[in-house]
Amino acid sequence: MLTAEDRFAITELINSHGHLTDRGDFAGMWALFTEDVVYDVSALGGGVLVGPESIREAALSLGEANPVAHHVTNIVFTEAYEGRARTESKGLGIMTDGSVGSVTYQDTFERTAAGWRITHRIVRPRRVPLRP
Repeated sequence: MLTAEDRFAITELINSHGHLTDRGDFAGMWALFTEDVVYDVSALGGGVLVGPESIREAALSLGEANPVAHHVTNIVFTEAYEGRARTESKGLGIMTDGSVGSVTYQDTFERTAAGWRITHRIVRPRRVPLRP
C-alpha cells in the first residue's frame, strides 16, 4: 500500500521529467531514474535505452527534432507492491513547428535508498483514437 507521501513523491518524479528534459538538465535525470533504467522508446523509433547516459545521448542526437515542451497529465497508479509501484500517464509533446504529439507513459518505480526512482519506462505514441 502506498502512502500519500509515496504517491506525492512518485507524482513529482513524473512531473519533473518534462522540466529537466526541456531545459537539457541531464544531470538532474539521476534524481529520476535508477542507473540501470530501461527506457523503451522503440514505438517512436528510438529503441530501448539503458541508463540515464544513454537517454542523454539519444536526446542530444535528436537535436532540433526534440519537442520544445513535454507535458504530462492523467497520472494513474495501477499497481503497488513491496517497495515498487506502477503508473500510467499521458504525455503531450509540443514540436518546434507547433504540432502536438500524444503518448502514453507506463512507468515502474522502485523505492531506493535515495527515494523513489523510475526503473522502467515505456513510451507509446497515440496515433489512432479509441484503441487501447
